[in-house]
Amino acid sequence: MPTKSITAAQTTLPNPSRIRGLLRRTAATAALIITGIAAISLPRAQTLPALTGPVSKETRVTTRATGAFEVKMARQPLVDGGAEPMLGRMSLEKTFSGDLQGTGKGEMLMAGTETKGSAGYVAIERVSGTLNGRAGTFVLQHTGTMNRGAPQLSVTVVPDSGTGQLSGLTGTLNIIIAGGKHSYEFDYSLPAQP
Repeated sequence: MPTKSITAAQTTLPNPSRIRGLLRRTAATAALIITGIAAISLPRAQTLPALTGPVSKETRVTTRATGAFEVKMARQPLVDGGAEPMLGRMSLEKTFSGDLQGTGKGEMLMAGTETKGSAGYVAIERVSGTLNGRAGTFVLQHTGTMNRGAPQLSVTVVPDSGTGQLSGLTGTLNIIIAGGKHSYEFDYSLPAQP
């Protein structure tokens, strides 16, 4: 991380390594929670209401992409210099490998609290590259909270954000942190290629 001069307003921000530690623990535990939730199947309705519009006959392909990624985070100034001292802003730069090859760039806003184990963050990240050989871009929306140590994390493709061969992409991405390394499981769906 490049050395920068820090203004008086920035000196009141929480320690980035403390926030990163909280977020790492949040992501690792949330991956387990989300996997458990995904395993629950709900009963389906026996009858469906009549459809009033044209029925899409689009064939979709659903699969899971896996791999690793590296992330660089850099502290950024808040727009409101007089904001609460526990608020922070970071830039994100990622390099993905595996089934998803490419880069991700975005921004994160975070909030710590005086209560140990309670924090939250939101982020928007634009990913550019190839997903199992299909090229394009898409946007991921991150929402993470930790309630006194109990984490919840959601990373979802923004609807209709896919471009190029990734147009129509939907899905959710699980972040896994183990042994100081980052990996992902990306369950996604795309229209079948002609």
